[in-house]
Amino acid sequence: MNSKSIASLAGLALTAGVATGLAATPAAAQGKPAMEKCYGVAKAGENDCAAGPGTSCSGTSTRDYQGNAWKLVKKGTCENIETPKGKGSLTPIKR
Repeated sequence: MNSKSIASLAGLALTAGVATGLAATPAAAQGKPAMEKCYGVAKAGENDCAAGPGTSCSGTSTRDYQGNAWKLVKKGTCENIETPKGKGSLTPIKR
């Protein structure tokens, strides 16, 4: 191996290490607020994921405030979100 190859491999290893470290860094340390899944607060078609049987994921909820569809919200705010059908929940709810 020549010195150019060694330097290239060292650069790749450093890049991978930095990327791994960023992925493991909490959201708050990256300047982003911590988020949590909040069920029952998304309007139809605006969920982030999980909308029950027959749906694939994001944007597939069929009803406003569907209890088994969640939206990411700022951590600590979910259960304070009021909807016409009730408050948000950290777990799926029957609606």
